Amino acid sequence: MEHITLLLAIVVVTALVFDFTNGFHDTANAMATTISTGAMKPKTAVAMSAVLNLIGAFLSVEVAKTISGGIVNEDGIRTEVIFAALVGAILWNLLTWLVGLPSSSSHALFGGLIGAAVMSAGWSSINGGTVVTKVLLPAIAAPLVAGLAAMLATRLTYRINRNVTDPNQQKSTAKGYRAGQIASAGLVSLAHGTNDAQKTMGIITLALVTGGVLAPGSNPPMWVIVSAGIAIALGTYLGGWRIIRTMGKGLTDLQPPQGFAAQTSAATVILASSHLGFSLSTTQSCSGAVMGAGLGRKGGVVRWSTATRMFVAWGLTLPAAGLVGAGAEFLTKQGPWGIAVTAVILVGGSFAIWLASRRQPVDHTNVNDTEDATVDEPQGVVTTAMAAVAPPPTAGAVPDLSTTIPAPASAPDDTARPAATV
Repeated sequence: MEHITLLLAIVVVTALVFDFTNGFHDTANAMATTISTGAMKPKTAVAMSAVLNLIGAFLSVEVAKTISGGIVNEDGIRTEVIFAALVGAILWNLLTWLVGLPSSSSHALFGGLIGAAVMSAGWSSINGGTVVTKVLLPAIAAPLVAGLAAMLATRLTYRINRNVTDPNQQKSTAKGYRAGQIASAGLVSLAHGTNDAQKTMGIITLALVTGGVLAPGSNPPMWVIVSAGIAIALGTYLGGWRIIRTMGKGLTDLQPPQGFAAQTSAATVILASSHLGFSLSTTQSCSGAVMGAGLGRKGGVVRWSTATRMFVAWGLTLPAAGLVGAGAEFLTKQGPWGIAVTAVILVGGSFAIWLASRRQPVDHTNVNDTEDATVDEPQGVVTTAMAAVAPPPTAGAVPDLSTTIPAPASAPDDTARPAATV
């Protein structure tokens, strides 16, 4: 570490900041369903997830090697490119967190890296084959596979328990599924640490290679693994409550069996991809599993208005982060003053987003509130129109309509007349 320059140190710190934002941005992946169904208290859930994220960071380095030596060509890539890429990824993460959308931190990182590399060295600096096979295809397949698996698992679960009618047995079954949710949430947290912490390891390793500290193709040093694991664990403990609310309550209403099916399916997909070196989005995998679980229960619904906003955010993540990364790289190419301006934009933009989040704070005390606009599916035009012209109810007996109507006031000399009765 004695050869690390000031710029390289800034890049390493910025990468750990991204890792921190990745942690609180993606806490919902592991704990949203567990919190929404009441299986665990919010603060306890994020604490458990943080510990398992840290443990998961030490289990593999396959994804880190994909990022550090696969997406971009290491030759000709300057350290400033890594800094610019991280600026794009961090700002997009914070923006989507502000609006409560579970977008992909992984794709934000990839988009920022691709945009900065293209601005620096042209399209030849990108390994297109790796991007397609290990980024784009998993992005399409992961939510579909996880969603289908969760839907089938949910249907199987309810079919197995369809004959359970005794209240005591139902309570015991519900407790069992809550315990299963806790176990499966732990598995997702472990998988998240295994997959997502490695992305920061890969970025730091790539920066060390571009700075001449490591040889090309090197594995992440131990200090990189430890620091990345701690950063993502701290972010996870902070809790991305806005996104937890959206995923836990905004997409669908989950019961404990559905939560168990969704988390088990997502964990299986994430761990399998980590073993194969596929740097997929844990957010997309978990979101797809939640929607699949919602469709798997008879009478269950998916709030497609929220899902549509989420799909749009997924589609915008790569290009949006790429544009920010390219703009940041354009500035860093101008020299030290450009790097300083980029750093000021990063700090100022992050602070502005944090201030905006304080207007309507979401934390562990109100994360399960259902009054948020993202929870209630808006009525369609036809439904609203029918409600406006609905006739008054006619059921039931007609009440006695007899009443007394007072007669006009009599003159003083007139005999008082009785009131008319109708």
